[in-house]
Amino acid sequence: MIIAACTLELHLPDAASLKDKRSLVKSLLARLHNTFNVAAAEVDHLDLWQSSVIGLAVVSNSSPHAQQMITTILDWIETHYPNVFIVRHDTRLV
Repeated sequence: MIIAACTLELHLPDAASLKDKRSLVKSLLARLHNTFNVAAAEVDHLDLWQSSVIGLAVVSNSSPHAQQMITTILDWIETHYPNVFIVRHDTRLV
């Protein structure tokens, strides 16, 4: 069993309040779960308006598949959420 854990730091320039940010992040997390069947949660920068850190976990039977899933998710976020910028990402395989 391979687990890919990915941390994404996001910049949300359109969020004018915590309410805007939470709405956007909640939508993103739900769509990630529904589309890719991954575990996802906001893990840091909870009180910052235009910044968020999201943790993702992918379980697979092979390292290449887990890494490909993370790459696909990153591309999907950039395509479907053009107002969300991925500042940094860190992936670890366990």
